[in-house]
Amino acid sequence: MAQSMILAPSVKPQFSFEGSRQRLGCFAPKKRQCRPRLLCDLRITARAAYTADSGAVEIPRQWYNLIADLPVKPPPPLHPKTFEPVKPEDLSPLFPDELIKQEATDERFIDIPEEVIDVYRLWRPTPLIRAKRLEKLLDTPARIYYKYEGVSPAGSHKPNTAVPQVWYNSRQGVKNVVTETGAGQWGSSLAFACSLFGLNCEVWQVRASYDQKPYRKLMMQTWGAKVHPSPSSITEAGRRILEKDPLSPGSLGIAISEAVEVAATNADTKYCLGSVLNHVLLHQTVIGEECIKQMEAI
Repeated sequence: MAQSMILAPSVKPQFSFEGSRQRLGCFAPKKRQCRPRLLCDLRITARAAYTADSGAVEIPRQWYNLIADLPVKPPPPLHPKTFEPVKPEDLSPLFPDELIKQEATDERFIDIPEEVIDVYRLWRPTPLIRAKRLEKLLDTPARIYYKYEGVSPAGSHKPNTAVPQVWYNSRQGVKNVVTETGAGQWGSSLAFACSLFGLNCEVWQVRASYDQKPYRKLMMQTWGAKVHPSPSSITEAGRRILEKDPLSPGSLGIAISEAVEVAATNADTKYCLGSVLNHVLLHQTVIGEECIKQMEAI
């Protein structure tokens, strides 16, 4: 997953580099090719990318809450039965207390727990790369950069929120977390995080993807997760779908229903979601906060 930006042209910065091989996130001057070392000895090749030395750029220590600066606050979510604004106690069967607080807070910055930062260090800071070939193709004087999040153990940006979600659950004594996944990126990220903090992970994967993408299933299982095709016969929601269509390919909505049902009916189990919610977006601001530091160092 990559985020991009365009900068107005200016004087090219000068850097000193130690040796021909640079650390993750640091790329050599013009016309020099380097292969930064990535997790598990994987390597990528980048050419002529001006970016900050990762050794000089610290991982952000706070997440940024965009809601604090919105002139018009988003409306509160409504309870599906009462259609009244959701209260914290309505969310407690699904989420740990700290994530519920993050979901509703107007505080501008939230401290990142030290234990989460320690895990982030496995792959962060992520590379900020200048897209010189794209600049040439567009024939633009602008400088275009993209931030590459695919260097995480799960291969995407999603561990940025999977890790803190699992950590907050572990702090509250939760033993099991459940979730849904489509192609498997989110399920892999949650399974990875659970393997670090000792939680059990159970994933309902959309049946079409479960059948089409066996290696994603294998990755989740390698990190210790139980993976079920959805719809499944394990939950009431899944059984209802299978009664109507035994060959149902499934959908993300069905998989969500199954995971939420299990969390809501088991006191020792919580639900994790990889998108949509405020606290998920909050955790992903580590990308932008880190990018700001890297751009300042260029």
